[in-house]
Amino acid sequence: MSEHQQCEYKQVWKDDWLKTICAFANAQGGVLRLGCDDEGMVVGLTHSKKLMEDIPNKVRDVLGIMVDVNSLFEGKAIDICVAPYLNPISYKGEYFYRSGSTTQALKGAALERFLLKKRGVHWDGVPIPGVAATDLSSDALQAFRIRAAASKRMPSTDLSLSDSSLVEKLKLMKDGYLKNAAILLFHPDSEKFVTGAFIKIGFFRTETDLRFQDEVHGDLFTQVTKTLDLLLTKYTEATITYSGVQRIERYPVPEAALREALHNAVVHRDYTVAAPIQIRVYADKIRIWNPGQLPDDWSVGKLLGKHASQPFNPDIANAFFRAGMIEAWGRGIEKILESCAAAQVPPPKIQCEQGDLWIEFPFAQPENKGGQMGGAIGGAIGGPMGGSIGGSIGGSISSSMGGAIDLTERQEEIVRLILTNNKISYREMASQLGINDSAVKKHLESLKQKGVLKRIGGTRGHWQVLK
Repeated sequence: MSEHQQCEYKQVWKDDWLKTICAFANAQGGVLRLGCDDEGMVVGLTHSKKLMEDIPNKVRDVLGIMVDVNSLFEGKAIDICVAPYLNPISYKGEYFYRSGSTTQALKGAALERFLLKKRGVHWDGVPIPGVAATDLSSDALQAFRIRAAASKRMPSTDLSLSDSSLVEKLKLMKDGYLKNAAILLFHPDSEKFVTGAFIKIGFFRTETDLRFQDEVHGDLFTQVTKTLDLLLTKYTEATITYSGVQRIERYPVPEAALREALHNAVVHRDYTVAAPIQIRVYADKIRIWNPGQLPDDWSVGKLLGKHASQPFNPDIANAFFRAGMIEAWGRGIEKILESCAAAQVPPPKIQCEQGDLWIEFPFAQPENKGGQMGGAIGGAIGGPMGGSIGGSIGGSISSSMGGAIDLTERQEEIVRLILTNNKISYREMASQLGINDSAVKKHLESLKQKGVLKRIGGTRGHWQVLK
């Protein structure tokens, strides 16, 4: 049997193996077997009787714990059986932890998480001296009240309490001090206390070609709201289709799936890592990264299946639940998959590495029927100016194309402007749409390629919506 999280083989004893025993004690326990090669085959062990006397004493003196030492195969091998300990165990001032088949020294954020966990405390539940409830944003707390009232997940009597009493009801205070969670949820400048507690968005042509970017700061509720708005209005573009005269917007990633992914990112991220949540938008996908990790012994497969809720930051998760923004049953990933399936778009790809959690949404490929879309666009654009004329134009677009027409919302606005004034200039379009000339030209070129528009004459000519 090969080595794994709770088993390791060594041919001889070295005092350095005390680190492995320390790691077992800090994790889920384990067995260190002496007298075997890396594959577990017995190779024999000299002085096994003396080792059985010396090892328990060394472990006790250096680590302060007790282990069972058992002789195997007539003294040719020894098992050192280590129980898991509730309190943290150190080896000469260092802490080691068993992960997979390796022994790792805990440092920095990983060490802080480990020590807090051993004390039964999560990072978001740690109290912060020197900050009072009066330092929190009344606007942020009022916005929470409105969300919680709508969700009906808090009694109205609690929501009518003062700001400080509401914070206590949310269990965001300990020993008279605000918790880290309260700072992130309601403080107007949480980054003063938590470095990197914001969201960064960038649009990339390639992995190294960043075209533009934004940073979203503020309390966590504000961050997810503003980020979703930016993703839907600036970083992606909806395809417009029609069912009869009903206008239908279809984003490349379902809005509900994006919203749930953002909520998961801010609720479950590791705030001891001083790096913001990063969202990379490409022409064909969106990738969301947050510093975090899955619960112990979880795999991506378990995350994608049915599972109980184990929030990384339970106090933050509770506030988001009360505000009606997440469920308390571990259904976040399930809801994302359901949203993608309902919209008939590809499911996201999830990747989890040490300290890194990625979720990637491939963009949906729009498929629209030209006949339905053309007639409906024409009818909607014609409106009070003449529904029958508009419908005729739209129908003509459909018949001339004989197939799919994919118009973005911006392109539909351009068609509307041309129908109103077929001699409108690039500059006039740019001014009315609030974009630059080059963007207008790009959209016009796309419309010409789709067979929707045709230019008649030169600079003094006019545009024609094809029939």
